Amino acid sequence: MKAICKTKPAPGAEYIDIDTPRIKSDELLIKIHATSICGSDLPIYTYSSWSAARMPIPFVFGHEMCGEVVEIGDKAKGFNKGDFVSVESHIFCGMCYQCRNDQRHVCSNLKILGIDVPGGFAEYAAVPARCAWKHSDNSLKDIGSIMEPLGNAVFATLSEDIIGKSVLISGCGPQGLFAVQIAKACGAAKVIAVETSAFRKNLAAQMGADVIIDPTEDNTLEKIIEAGGEKSGIDIVLEMSGNQQAVNTALKAVKPAGKFVAFGLPKGDLTLDYANQIVFKAVRLQGITGREIFRSWYKMESLLKSKAIDPRPVITHTFKMKDFQKAFEIALDPKKECGKILLVP
Repeated sequence: MKAICKTKPAPGAEYIDIDTPRIKSDELLIKIHATSICGSDLPIYTYSSWSAARMPIPFVFGHEMCGEVVEIGDKAKGFNKGDFVSVESHIFCGMCYQCRNDQRHVCSNLKILGIDVPGGFAEYAAVPARCAWKHSDNSLKDIGSIMEPLGNAVFATLSEDIIGKSVLISGCGPQGLFAVQIAKACGAAKVIAVETSAFRKNLAAQMGADVIIDPTEDNTLEKIIEAGGEKSGIDIVLEMSGNQQAVNTALKAVKPAGKFVAFGLPKGDLTLDYANQIVFKAVRLQGITGREIFRSWYKMESLLKSKAIDPRPVITHTFKMKDFQKAFEIALDPKKECGKILLVP
C-alpha cells in the first residue's frame, strides 16, 4: 500500500510503498476514506524533540481517520465487512483503575494511534476493534475523520452546564471553532471568540460567535468582560490555544468561582499568578485530554444527527495523500489560513 511515512530523523516525510498491515485477532483492517491533519501531527512532521524522543523510524503517522472495514480479527466482535467507522485514537487497556472507573481517556497504559502505533496516513490501517465507532449509515461519511477532534471540543465544551452562561473561546483553531458552534447549540447566552488570524475570525463568525476579539488590539481584557455582560467576568473559559498571554488574559477574564477549561498545549512552561487568579478567585480548573470514551461520541453523534451542529465549514482543504507536502505547508503557515485539512488516498 501507499503511505505517508516518517523515514528519516529529520523534518518531512515520504509517500512510499510499504506492506499492508497484518491485523491482530482483536483488530480491524480499515480501508481509509480520509485522515485529517491534527495539530499534534505537525511536530511529528517537523521532527521536534518531542517526536524524536517518542516515535520509532520508519513510522506511519496520522490518527484522525475513518474508513471501511475490510478484514476482521477472529476476536473482534460486533463488526461486519463493509461497515463504515470513525476511529477513537486513544487505545485503552480496559483493565487499569482508570478504565474500570469510566476514565478510559486517561488509561494508565494508554497508547495513541499514529503516535505509539502506526496510524492512518495510508491506504489501510490496523485499528483495535474496541476503538472503532460504527456508523449506522453514511450520512456523516464526509466528516468521519474529524469526529475524533470534534469529540475533543464536545468534551471540553460540555464539561460544564453552559445553558445561559457566558463562554469565552480563547483560540480559534479547529477545536476552538467546533467549540463555538457547540456552545451556541447547547444554550450559551453569549459566545466570545478570541483569535488573531483574519481567516479564522471569519470562520468563527460562520460558526456563530456572538463577539470576535483580536488580542493584538488594545484593551483585550476589557473588551472580553464587556462582551460577557457582567463586571465580575466570564462564566466559563475554554482555553484552546496554550499561548502564555492568552492563558493569562483568560484567567483574568473568568469570574470568581467560574470554570476554566484547559485544552491548548503550550510550547513550554507557563508562568501563572496562581494565588490571585486561581486560588483566591476559587476558579474551577479542568484539564481536557482526548474524549470521554465513548460518552463524548454519543453526545457528538446526537448533535450531528439532529443537525444542531454542522462542522463542515471548518474543513477548508482536501488533498490527495500524494500531495501531503502542500497540505502540511498550509497547516504550518503562521498566517493560519486554514481550518481542518483532509488527506484522502
